Amino acid sequence: METVITDDGVRLWAARSGPGDPLVLCHGGPGLWDMFGDLADLLTGVTPVVHWDQRGCGRSQRVAGPWTTDRFTADLDAVRRHFGLERMALLGHSWGAQLALSYALSRPERVSVLVYVSGTGIGPTTDWHDDYERGLLARLGEHPERLARWRELPRESRERAILQWSVEFQDRERALTHAGRMADPWFGIAVECGSALNAETKRTWGTPELYDACAALDLPVLIVDGAEDIRPRSAVDSLERALPRGRRVILRDAGHLPWVEDPDGFRDVLEAVL
Repeated sequence: METVITDDGVRLWAARSGPGDPLVLCHGGPGLWDMFGDLADLLTGVTPVVHWDQRGCGRSQRVAGPWTTDRFTADLDAVRRHFGLERMALLGHSWGAQLALSYALSRPERVSVLVYVSGTGIGPTTDWHDDYERGLLARLGEHPERLARWRELPRESRERAILQWSVEFQDRERALTHAGRMADPWFGIAVECGSALNAETKRTWGTPELYDACAALDLPVLIVDGAEDIRPRSAVDSLERALPRGRRVILRDAGHLPWVEDPDGFRDVLEAVL
């Protein structure tokens, strides 16, 4: 385990799985922590990885922000410098896909390839969020007692998180088990961080300027989706259309965490691009 020091003095937890040029991972949230242990193991023999907890989250120093995309991209650049990487292969998942894309747009000379996993595209949040909410309630509603319990628990509760994360898996029989593993160990949700960054996305995503920036991004980009993600995959069409060097792979039997439900398929697509 290593400590990355940002340009404003915040300590970030980070880890590297082995020698060689790594794939740098950006976890989802916002307000959560690195949950890529399974992915790091899956990629043994394909690539070493660097994974890290974002500012104020998980094992990183608990600070009161600032919670902005610019600040988080600067933190990611501190991770790059700490590990001595001139350019890096970059993978982001969910909110982390948005962060990785934002980094690539601001510092394209520092990125060799971008892997964009289970993101929500570059349109406004109205393109997908209502459908996500309906899907969340429908899947929780398969077990009415879970839905009722989820509604009564506080937002920062571990039990509530497990119930909510269980909707992310298409294998409904194993969904709670998978979600429980995501919450072990439990570091607590940085609620203020998540609220601030989600509010920023609502204000700033979906602009012509963002579409134009993606259209000018001269990098290979691999988009990976799980077909059974409850966020409509059509939201990602906006990004796919914009990218001049994009390729998209949809894994049929996976939800929001495709490396968990289709590990062989996920490993194969990453091995091909890396």
